Amino acid sequence: MGSAEEFEQGEPRERRLGPVVRRRDQIQASTTDQRLLDTAGPSDWVHQDPWRVMRIQAEFVEGFGTLSEIGPAISVFGSARTPEGSPEYEAGVRIGRALAEAGFTVITGGGPGAMEAANRGASEAGGVSVGLGIELPFEQGLNRYVDIGVNFRYFFVRKTMFVKYASGFVVLPGGMGTLDELFEAITLVQTRKVTRFPIVLFGTEYWRGLVDWLRDTVVEGGKVGRHDLELFHLTDDVDEAVKLVSQEIATPDRSVERELPEEPS
Repeated sequence: MGSAEEFEQGEPRERRLGPVVRRRDQIQASTTDQRLLDTAGPSDWVHQDPWRVMRIQAEFVEGFGTLSEIGPAISVFGSARTPEGSPEYEAGVRIGRALAEAGFTVITGGGPGAMEAANRGASEAGGVSVGLGIELPFEQGLNRYVDIGVNFRYFFVRKTMFVKYASGFVVLPGGMGTLDELFEAITLVQTRKVTRFPIVLFGTEYWRGLVDWLRDTVVEGGKVGRHDLELFHLTDDVDEAVKLVSQEIATPDRSVERELPEEPS
């Protein structure tokens, strides 16, 4: 609050700080630039939610800007622990190659194992090979077959990129991360959060137990509808996997192919 003398003297003292006007005892001694460039003072603000929101926004902007022009793409999921030279690794290479030859960009998590295999197949076939990395407590880094790589701090931003810029999913044998991506994709399709597109589980021996459990326990228990098992395909054949994603992507009005389940009464 200003003094009586200031009011009597007419115009009060003021300072303009961008769009803000400060007068009398609300005037700050330093300018915005001074406070920005001053390295002294507390730094805990960089760990608070308002600043995190800015970092999250920046990750979305970077991801959208980088991936918006990669063309039709398929996301390939699979274990980082798949050893090079194993049958699963070689299957990943063949899938990446076949997808690239069919005109698709191949998107993976950018890590080793099955992800590296799919990136390798796409790169060796002359296709576009994309890796979306994630900050983890243990260092992985992007594999050497990635042509376009983006690293993310936040899992949910990375997941958005997998879905937004892919026309379908091919899921190789994998662990918790692979299962997370698989069931999120199925849920998004089931709830029509995304237009229906193909999800292909590659490796019948590996995935059969999960499919049997879904049918015999989850469906029989009334937790999902039997038609929800039609949201994904199971195959051991690379050509069939590519054919499935190509056919469904080419099918118009995919979003109305399936009726939504009725609400429980």
